[in-house]
Amino acid sequence: MRDQTPLYHHTDSYAQEHGELDRYHASYQANIACKEAIERAIADSYRDNRLNIACVDQVLEQFGYERMLYVLANTVQQKEHDGRISHDNRAWAETVPVTSAPDGMGGDRNRYFIVDKCNTGLMDLFLTQARKAYALGQEKRPSVRESLNKNAGQQTNADRPIPQRTQER
Repeated sequence: MRDQTPLYHHTDSYAQEHGELDRYHASYQANIACKEAIERAIADSYRDNRLNIACVDQVLEQFGYERMLYVLANTVQQKEHDGRISHDNRAWAETVPVTSAPDGMGGDRNRYFIVDKCNTGLMDLFLTQARKAYALGQEKRPSVRESLNKNAGQQTNADRPIPQRTQER
């Protein structure tokens, strides 16, 4: 079953000030559940020194690209000194804004959704496959502009009267 919880992009203090703590907590719990699903998918799909790429689809079906990639970006950002993460994935992760989540004791709540119960190299392979799948999906989707132009062209053609042919004499 797909998790429909929207990703919350604000801090807990913002959520409290705006009466959105329920949304904040639901998103945070979904981030943790997504992290656990990624770890499970990797553990279930790693056999004979290979990671079955279908494991990405398993997490994608449950959480969607936005949350899955957010959790992975947070993981890479938190593991800034881990040399098992590729330069490409590290550079990508730096472009993803992950909302800071300081706790009252100087720690970071985002540490609770770091993918860390599997080998970091396998997490990096998973991330590479997830990014490729996302890019392929984006290439197949028409842009909003193309969709609007196509629909506008259909409407104008449909709204035009059909010209009557006259016989020339």
